[in-house]
Amino acid sequence: MTTTTTTTTTTTVLLPRFRAVIVTVQLCGLMFFSSFCNGIVVVALPAMQSGLGLDEGLLVWPSSSYYLTAGSCLLLAGSIADAAGAKRVQLVGSLLAAAFTLGCGLARTGGELIAFRALQGVTNAIISPSSISIISSSLEEGRPRNMGFACLGFSQPLGFGVGLVLAGVLTDTIGWRPAFYLAAAASLALFLLSIWALPPDPRRPEADQPVWRRLALHIDWVGLLFASTGLAMLSYVLASMSSDINNIHQAPSIVLLVISGFSIPAFAAWMHYQSKNNRTALIPNSLWRSRVFTSSCILILLTNAITNCMELYSSLFFQQVQGISALGASIRVLPSLLAGVLTSILTGIFVNRMPVLWTVLISSALSATAPLLMAFIRTDQVYWENAFFGQILSPISCDMLFTVGLLIISDVYPKHMQALGGAVFNTCAQLGAAVGLSVAQVVASSVTSNVASSSADKSSPDALMKGYRAAFWLMFGCMVAVCFVSALGLRKVGVIGVKRD
Repeated sequence: MTTTTTTTTTTTVLLPRFRAVIVTVQLCGLMFFSSFCNGIVVVALPAMQSGLGLDEGLLVWPSSSYYLTAGSCLLLAGSIADAAGAKRVQLVGSLLAAAFTLGCGLARTGGELIAFRALQGVTNAIISPSSISIISSSLEEGRPRNMGFACLGFSQPLGFGVGLVLAGVLTDTIGWRPAFYLAAAASLALFLLSIWALPPDPRRPEADQPVWRRLALHIDWVGLLFASTGLAMLSYVLASMSSDINNIHQAPSIVLLVISGFSIPAFAAWMHYQSKNNRTALIPNSLWRSRVFTSSCILILLTNAITNCMELYSSLFFQQVQGISALGASIRVLPSLLAGVLTSILTGIFVNRMPVLWTVLISSALSATAPLLMAFIRTDQVYWENAFFGQILSPISCDMLFTVGLLIISDVYPKHMQALGGAVFNTCAQLGAAVGLSVAQVVASSVTSNVASSSADKSSPDALMKGYRAAFWLMFGCMVAVCFVSALGLRKVGVIGVKRD
């Protein structure tokens, strides 16, 4: 039986169990194939580099461009989903996902691949907040909603893992392009399913207004301009530094950094003005005074950065240093994704029974040992000694925090702004990945270049390993910071995800 819940602002319809399962599968399918493409890029990157003529300095751009655009567009997409309707936005995003994924498979140059990956990031930004809004609005509070968020969480490492393995097989046989074609076809099928499966948007008092009027009146466009511009410019400068650290001295980079720095106080001042006049504010300044909210955003930023860097640099270590094939590297990274899936499922089941502080702190301490193991690894070391345990421990903190963080954020934001709340959370995650990949690349490239200056070849395994080792040490330092933030910021959090009367 369908249950209807009415508040003073929004009327929501809770789905019966079978329909809720179908909707969750459809939403998770889109997240699955978005991450599936990320897995393709990670394992097939050396083949893409040689086949498309991708410069060494642009090696992380097929990944970082995705996170750059995703992080910059999430707040805009979340605001539009709240104003225009999550279902409408979800349909547009799923159709564009199929088109841009096909474009990645058809790319003929490194520039084209980077451009289509950036557009894939835009579609991820469209899909993610609307998916969170649909689950938050349509699934019953308590375990059903907990499992819905957990499924969104584990669909990403699962998709990444399948993408790794399948792309590894295809890269070593017929090439990496068919993997993108498969993802495009599946995304198109999910778009067709979503036309029927997704529930109508919750009824709101302003629903009788035309869509254009809702977009004009119920979105903080000035706040979006400050936030999105600042995020995009900062991410772009960091990504450009990954190709050449000396780019920081160029005039365009300096100008962009200044504008990005100015956008932070400007955004805060605008949020104060909006809140003072009882108008819509993207992220009210009062939220940052909440230790739990601020800590959750910092934690997902850092852990997502470290997890993505671990996946990329582990794959590069296996292929570029140890000389293992793409398929062999994907199989070696696979335990990380399986551990992530298991972590998300268990978190969804037991989150309403777990003490949040100790769960986050222990999982963060376990994940901190992963980059430490990779930092000490020898180039000829057997996989089962260090790398295997590093891969298993790497995703535990991030995948557990994804479910916990979403529950915290969805509790902070009102019902009619759930997509925006999800966008804020995912912006932190995507920004973390973009910044993490760029900073790690800068560190690894700088160390490798310094080593190569005293030797012959900076592409030699020994020179590359020096850079990779420095990147792993950077990841370890960030995970130590995660442990401190967890202890300080979540110490007063009780049990979450419990159904309220």
